Amino acid sequence: MKSSLLFNGSSGLETEIGVTAVEGDSRKVIPGACFVAVKGFATDGHLFINEAVKMGASIVVVEGNAPVEGIGVPVVRVADSRKELARLADRFFGHPSQKLGVIGITGTNGKTTTSFMLQRVLNDAGFLCSRFGTIDYEFPDVSIPAPNTTPESVDLQRMFARAADAQNPRCVMEVSSHGLALGRLDGTSFKGAVFTNLTQDHLDFHHTMEEYETAKQKLFTDFGLQYAVINRDDPAGGRWIAKGVKGRLLSFGASPKADIRLVRSSTDINGGHMLLATPLGEVELNIPLPGIHNIQNAMAAFSAGVGEGFSAERIVQSLSSLAAVPGRFEKVDGGQDFGVVVDYAHTDNALANVLRTASGITQNRLICVFGCGGDRDPGKRPLMGRVAADMADYVIVTSDNPRTEDPEKIIAAVLGGIPAKDRNRVEAVTLRADAIRRALEMAKPGDTVLIAGKGHEDYQIIGKTKHPFDDRKVAAGILREMKR
Repeated sequence: MKSSLLFNGSSGLETEIGVTAVEGDSRKVIPGACFVAVKGFATDGHLFINEAVKMGASIVVVEGNAPVEGIGVPVVRVADSRKELARLADRFFGHPSQKLGVIGITGTNGKTTTSFMLQRVLNDAGFLCSRFGTIDYEFPDVSIPAPNTTPESVDLQRMFARAADAQNPRCVMEVSSHGLALGRLDGTSFKGAVFTNLTQDHLDFHHTMEEYETAKQKLFTDFGLQYAVINRDDPAGGRWIAKGVKGRLLSFGASPKADIRLVRSSTDINGGHMLLATPLGEVELNIPLPGIHNIQNAMAAFSAGVGEGFSAERIVQSLSSLAAVPGRFEKVDGGQDFGVVVDYAHTDNALANVLRTASGITQNRLICVFGCGGDRDPGKRPLMGRVAADMADYVIVTSDNPRTEDPEKIIAAVLGGIPAKDRNRVEAVTLRADAIRRALEMAKPGDTVLIAGKGHEDYQIIGKTKHPFDDRKVAAGILREMKR
């Protein structure tokens, strides 16, 4: 690509330069690449400019007045190199998101399930829909593991370009608050956006709930949406609606003001059942996913389907035949006479939802095994402890992904939220595998064991290393041993 096209004529470069790639990681630079030096959290890309030039960079982009002397290649100065990286990547790959009708889904909980629902609706409508999110990055022909919910900007635009190669392509993606705050999505074109809910999480990064909410809201203010789906029952959603959003507003919830209104609902072991009042008339919808939270997710997906212009019959047909979402209320069946469920719930609100759902299918005791991640929002630890003690009959607090923190200190913080009167129903077992074994061995007929926090993850992060660990496989292995 010519440099004049890459920079849209605003680089100030005196000569035209051929550009072979756009890269923000000096280790990935190829000859002829444009290297964008970005200030990160652990290090600063400006420190690696010389390495990028040695690798063959033909242009270097720096932020502000960063000192760059005698590197032998042209330098372009910008106000914000992270945002510029996203915009350059979008141009380099030919604005691929414009060909995809991307639907972005943001919120603390429910993003993954809602994205699976919407992908199903779009695929059933004849599109080849890619899906990017917490579990994986899925293209029509292949699925790859997801290191981040929202990829770095260059990776994201490369993925959009790959998705756009499909015939009749679409894309749904989970949009994280980190991705929005860090400008990873700058340059991306969104057709629609969905907001599920907002509860405490990621305050290690955003510091306050106000900052967290502001980051989420960017999806509804900074992009030229055709339609916006917002949970009217959520206080944040109500505030956003009052301020006004871009595109057609489609609100959902139990509120009388909701465009897609929940008239009545119920949930049981087989799934959720609801009657909705919609712009398309009254609609009965049954989904094979249990829990009131999945009724909310289905309402969000239905609303987006309305935004897409699909008929109620088409949307209902797709949502009523959903497959299970990995690590979301996923049952582990080893022939035992008690229930075992694995779920990704890792906030107090999500844990409350899944405990409520599990309680509805439990005849006797509900046993909850969970922990909290290290190097992440510490404020939610006592909140999750309190929720577990309030809603489960027995609680085993253990490690999640401790990362660089002492797991026993994390556990102590969780226990700090549990009232003294409930401590006789709570124990701490530091090693996660031991905690799962303890719960399964104490379970009796009619009990349910909920293993929460990691869901689909097939690893445990201890220090800075990922170790193989899958709650589902660990539980299944212990159940096999117990049958011998």
